[in-house]
Amino acid sequence: MATKYTRESGQPVPRNGNQPSRPSFSSFLTNVEDDGTMTYFWRAHSITALICMIGSLLYVTLFEDQTNDVTWNVKRGIVACVVVFCVFGMTQVRDGPFKRPHPALWRLVVCLSVVYELALVFLLFQTVDNARQLVAYLDPELGKPLPEQSYAEDCRIYDPDGHPGGPWHNLWEKVDVFVVGHLLGWFFKMLMIRDYWVCWVISIMFEVLEYSLEHQLPNFAECWWDHWVLDVIVCNGAGIWLGMKTLNYLNMKTYQWRGLWKIPTYRGKLKRIFLQFTPYSWTRFEWQPTANLTRWLAVLGIISLYLLAELNTFYLKYILWIPPPHHLNWLRLALYVLVGSCALRETFQYMSDPECKTLGQQSWVMVAIILTELLIALKFDLQLILKPFPRHIAICWLLGILAILSWTVWNFCIHRISFRFLNWKMKKPKSGNKKKETVAINSDSDEIKNQLVSKYTNDFPPTLKKQTDPPYVTRLRPRTNENA
Repeated sequence: MATKYTRESGQPVPRNGNQPSRPSFSSFLTNVEDDGTMTYFWRAHSITALICMIGSLLYVTLFEDQTNDVTWNVKRGIVACVVVFCVFGMTQVRDGPFKRPHPALWRLVVCLSVVYELALVFLLFQTVDNARQLVAYLDPELGKPLPEQSYAEDCRIYDPDGHPGGPWHNLWEKVDVFVVGHLLGWFFKMLMIRDYWVCWVISIMFEVLEYSLEHQLPNFAECWWDHWVLDVIVCNGAGIWLGMKTLNYLNMKTYQWRGLWKIPTYRGKLKRIFLQFTPYSWTRFEWQPTANLTRWLAVLGIISLYLLAELNTFYLKYILWIPPPHHLNWLRLALYVLVGSCALRETFQYMSDPECKTLGQQSWVMVAIILTELLIALKFDLQLILKPFPRHIAICWLLGILAILSWTVWNFCIHRISFRFLNWKMKKPKSGNKKKETVAINSDSDEIKNQLVSKYTNDFPPTLKKQTDPPYVTRLRPRTNENA
């Protein structure tokens, strides 16, 4: 695996240092070269996986003691179905854009995302009470109504009234494990999106959504300093900054790999093992949202799906009675990080590679998951979702949507078309009079012809006035039957 990549574009550089002619977008970004030293580990081992799976089922069939516990048997059966599907996917599903630390890991992520989507579809066909019972079936601690909690009851930063927690108790009560969750979440979002300004737009827009939806979910009600100082500047800003520094390092790094068994020292081999969990190559995302109308709409769609996925987190745990610290929420967010990373990489390739004609498999599943979660929230608590906005919130959103639509029409329709027309007019050759004169000369009017010949003759220097006709006027003289 000894291919060197450029820092800017990620294109492979031959050993002579010359740039390749026209490499494929996916040929040097998704294919990992096998130098022959670790071929065994890069194989799919489909037959070995099939033998191990059948052997495990054979052990359960012949040697394991049976139990009459229906709950235990159903749970084990569901887990076994998921495992069998994942084994099939890890050996048979096509590879995605990521190959480190092993392609089988990312095939497993595809399978887990499909399993999660199937679970959401199954949940969609239930009632809200049955859905809560199913969630409680997975964990007996669930299935209990959540208390409504607001974080905007006391917004004083400094409280000198002798509170047992001290004068800064309001501030310290907001600093909990979710602060670390916010920071890590935006760190990974920066690694997924790989664009500084898009991350800031999503961060600010989500706080605007929290302001707008306080009448639906009490958890969205927070103090102004909790919204903009603690969340946006401290947590989100720190995560975005750390992610940006990591991106700069990965973008500047020279990716040149050697086979494990070709490294002479044990220290080098150990370092190479740890480097297996780093990217094989790096692609810098340049979304260019204002390049054309298609990319503008695509970036708006990506931002909207991101915001919708964030909102689904709060609505699902509120409707299904899942408390925020529960491990199901953390497992869902971890799956979102893995699935979203691969999905955005496939989406960027679909937008940038002319040879890519279809949307990637992980992008397809990711969009299906987000929209299915939205449908579950709409079905289980439609009254909550359709609760009318306050008048001032509705007016602000209406003005914002009209502003975006107006700018889109102005920038991509009116402004660009008028600019192209003016540019065409400036570059157009000023030969309008000559064309008119040509038409006049080609006409049958001898009077107009003599006037034009006299005009051009008077305009020439004395040395050229001796000619009966200017050279270029002679070429415009209509052909007669004799010359035909």
